[in-house]
Amino acid sequence: MLHKPARLLLAIVKKVGPNMFRALFKLVLFLVVVAVIGAFLLGWWGTGRVTSTDPAVADRTAQAVEKTGEVAKTAGDRAAQAADSARRAIGEGSLTAKIKAKMALDDHVKALGLDVDTAGSIVTVSGTVNTPAERDRALDLARDTQGVTQVVDRIVVRKVS
Repeated sequence: MLHKPARLLLAIVKKVGPNMFRALFKLVLFLVVVAVIGAFLLGWWGTGRVTSTDPAVADRTAQAVEKTGEVAKTAGDRAAQAADSARRAIGEGSLTAKIKAKMALDDHVKALGLDVDTAGSIVTVSGTVNTPAERDRALDLARDTQGVTQVVDRIVVRKVS
């Protein structure tokens, strides 16, 4: 003979059907698991503070916090240096590109034979040209570019034979 809870359970299964009962059972089981996990997590992390009274643990924690601050400051300094270096490199590249574009568009300068290097605002033009007039024009184009403070001439004029 079945006990009263078992008979009640069988009556529910007959009334709602086996599929509905299975879904209801899974839902109840899921809610129980969620409640147990929530209680576990709240018990461990719910206080938001260290519960140890050991002075050694407190010292190690303070040292770890201090070390983390130092590492963060070092990382911030390095990031700032990298950003500054990137800014300078982009500026130099932009200056070089401007000068090379001017030379490429000029009818009197053969830009393929010339190399332009930039260090800060100092531009070095090197390579080989056919005439002194072409050399002078290339140097003038570099000097007339905004942002250039000095032009170093390393251009060689070919000797025509």
